[in-house]
Amino acid sequence: MTKALESTRLDTVRAWVDGWTVSRGTPPPVTEPWGLRVDTGLPGHVARHVVPDPTPALIQRLTSAITVPGTWLKLCAPAELIAPWLPPGWAIDPPEYLMTGTLAREHAAAPPGYTLAVTTRAGVTVARLLTDAGEIAARGQFATAGWAAVVDRVETAENHRRRGLGVVVMKTLAATAVSRGATTGVLVATPEGRKLYESLGWRLRSPMTAAVFTG
Repeated sequence: MTKALESTRLDTVRAWVDGWTVSRGTPPPVTEPWGLRVDTGLPGHVARHVVPDPTPALIQRLTSAITVPGTWLKLCAPAELIAPWLPPGWAIDPPEYLMTGTLAREHAAAPPGYTLAVTTRAGVTVARLLTDAGEIAARGQFATAGWAAVVDRVETAENHRRRGLGVVVMKTLAATAVSRGATTGVLVATPEGRKLYESLGWRLRSPMTAAVFTG
């Protein structure tokens, strides 16, 4: 990997973590020699260590120092690479994907039967598609981190899927983020979410592995 590509990926990871902490209302990230640490302090999610460049020696050093169950590693590498490096007591979540997308100010209207609502509070912008009964059919949110809009918690209720609601939410978030000065979207996707984002032109930057210490 060239230094320019490595620098770009590191900048993307940093932007994602910075925006994620605002989106989730956690303390700001702490810079460590190996990456970033976020002290979330939640049950089952005490802290997360984000590692842009995992190596066997680094994983051994981190896992030997972690003693509190509910501590997570977020690693920029596929699970098949990471799994042999983890000692007993660690569990790996389903695969995730670090992705970026160029943002555009593209209008997206709510489909018939839905109302689009956009609100901003404490630096977090939330887009919701509501039914006539006030039920949240789809939603998503973002927080800005410099040039980036970090998209988070995008979901569609099961009985409202395959109606294009996720596309409306994403385009609304993108247009709003552009109005706030962001140029690029950053997120970490599930396998199902990746399909939606790729259909909107987002690109994979790195596979991600989430591993938790269970004790």
